[in-house]
Amino acid sequence: MPDVPQLGVPDLGPVSLKTFKLALSRAWSDYRQASGFAIIFAGFYVLAGWFMGWITWVTGQSYWLVFAAIGFPMVAPFAAVGFYDISRRIEQGRALDWMKIFSVITSQSKRQLPSICAVIIVVFLFWFFLAHMIFALFLGLSTMTNVSSSLDIYFTSNGLTMLAFGTAVGAGFSALLYMITVLSLPLLLDREVDFVTAMITSFQYVAAHPVPMFGWAVFIATFTLVSMIPLFLGLFISLPLLGHATWHLYDILAYGPEDETDPQTSEKVVEV
Repeated sequence: MPDVPQLGVPDLGPVSLKTFKLALSRAWSDYRQASGFAIIFAGFYVLAGWFMGWITWVTGQSYWLVFAAIGFPMVAPFAAVGFYDISRRIEQGRALDWMKIFSVITSQSKRQLPSICAVIIVVFLFWFFLAHMIFALFLGLSTMTNVSSSLDIYFTSNGLTMLAFGTAVGAGFSALLYMITVLSLPLLLDREVDFVTAMITSFQYVAAHPVPMFGWAVFIATFTLVSMIPLFLGLFISLPLLGHATWHLYDILAYGPEDETDPQTSEKVVEV
């Protein structure tokens, strides 16, 4: 019978560059031990990226990419949970059972994860709305042109101003999403807490440690962007590695840097 996760938020320790190095080191070890799962979970995003790129090219309609941008956040947290559970099982010395790992992923649909997915979608939709408003505000009175085939309009004074303002607003939304999800997603897997508490905990921790945590955000964004350049193939490495690293970052902050696989000494409750 599955053990019930502990209630409440753990006390999160301090973070430093050493913390991120340790998380990445453990993530790389997990990646090497569970490369098959990495291919499956990351492969979904690679194939989806290829498909959306292909259908956009064939139809000439960029709104397919909008559907992808909206759809990915709906499933991304569930894929992340898969990497989290793999890392947790390796850390605790348990077998990487395919059925049990997928059952953990599917069981999250009955907990708090769908709610946090809904929050992510709402933030995305609001950003898309504002992006259209920003475009109309700066370029609404410009001479009609096909912005998909002609980029000259973006190099006008209004176009450059729009790009600068839109980038700043987009960065703000990205920062918000990062702050509310970077620790809340692994927290929801590890503990029995509501999604609002998880998001607030994550937000407050990033706000209390802005320099190292936003440095980690820049690393994630840069690593992911670079991995997408070679036809999305780099995602086979970046997504699993960052997924495992996110779990280990939370695990180190919540339980300390030492391995805590001994059920007699660890505070964590195993959820099979």
